[in-house]
Amino acid sequence: MEGIKIATIGGGSSYTPELVEGFIRRYDSCPVRELWLVDVPEGEEKLQTVGGLARRMVEAAGIPMDVHLTLDRREALAGADFVTTQFRVGQLDARIADERIALKHGLIGQETNGAGGMFKALRTIPVIFDIIRDMEELCPNAWLINFTNPVGIVSEAVMRYTSWQRYVGLCNCPISMRFGIARWMGVDPARVRMELSGLNHHFFVTDVFIDGKSCFDEVLDRYCELPVEELGTMKNIMAIPWSSALVRGLRAVPVSYLNYYFSTREELAQLMADYRAHGVRAEVVKQVEAELFELYRDPELHEKPKRLEERGGAHYSDAACSLIDSIVNDRGDIQYVDVRNGGAVSSLPAESAIECAAMITADGPKPLAVGELSPAINGSIQIIKSFERLVAEAAVTGNRDLLVAALVANPLCDSDAVANAVIDELLEAHRAYLPQFYAENHGA
Repeated sequence: MEGIKIATIGGGSSYTPELVEGFIRRYDSCPVRELWLVDVPEGEEKLQTVGGLARRMVEAAGIPMDVHLTLDRREALAGADFVTTQFRVGQLDARIADERIALKHGLIGQETNGAGGMFKALRTIPVIFDIIRDMEELCPNAWLINFTNPVGIVSEAVMRYTSWQRYVGLCNCPISMRFGIARWMGVDPARVRMELSGLNHHFFVTDVFIDGKSCFDEVLDRYCELPVEELGTMKNIMAIPWSSALVRGLRAVPVSYLNYYFSTREELAQLMADYRAHGVRAEVVKQVEAELFELYRDPELHEKPKRLEERGGAHYSDAACSLIDSIVNDRGDIQYVDVRNGGAVSSLPAESAIECAAMITADGPKPLAVGELSPAINGSIQIIKSFERLVAEAAVTGNRDLLVAALVANPLCDSDAVANAVIDELLEAHRAYLPQFYAENHGA
């Protein structure tokens, strides 16, 4: 194999060492000849810092991978085989505004849920569309692998409003859950396969197979027996145990992000307490990131630091790099991705994005059929899919009224008046990144 070219948009991200580590580990089967790390001028200092660490990691590994740093996206995209996206429009200050403004009005504003997820999507989707337009010209056969949140809404927009087919959305939640289930059951993760039903950050594990045999009753029993600290959760979500009655009633294991919907009162109370005490989650992340970059600047550092896991990026390399490796090598293994439904979930539109188990081939992911959603989980999933569709349409059309309809429909908002107030304040806070809402005849 000659080797492949990868362009990473948002190369100055603190997550990049995870990605580089993954490519190094897989170099024998999936040799990355060129890795182009791309960022915007505002992120140039971070790009240089992360790029320096990436080059030291490659040198220490003794592999012939050329790491290029650039602010010219088109230069990086030319002839690429894979494009990964992990950027944040407005950087962490934009996320801080999302969270602070939502909490000020008594709403959860987490970056992928509710008002926060909505506005991150509005800032992100136009940039993703610009990247796709460049790819159509410069690397029309490349795969676009998007890790930029909110992956669900971004994926919905790509599938409904572009003609780009070689797209996969990616999240580290499913792989983290697979590792967790393997731990509860006392088996190697390689023996575990899950059935996922739902959407990014809003899915349920509805079956588990060990060595190809369903053992879901045992998994549910084990889940209901374990103390919450042994269940595992994402670093940015307060661990609140669900009752065994809920888990058995759902006959499913919810992803930890569903804490925001199933324990809204408790999550909001904790977020408000944290907000008053030391600021919002994004401010904590900003501090963690500052400490990470201090580590990254050390010329003696030649590996991904353990501290990165506190940023919430655990298993990123496993998810992103395994996907690329499996496409390159036509492995036909099962991974967890965001793709076009195409009938895999009969309760959702065929053209919508879903998060599911899929067989990964040289032609991309092939979703495994789930069929009809059970009544216990269908309602929640349908509401969030409606929210995603409305936000995606608003991002394309600049229609403020759709934002109000979307936020009022979301379970994290319980007031039309509050929805209007939050949306107006966030539109103004992010005016520089949302020109579509300030043009003529856009319903604003």
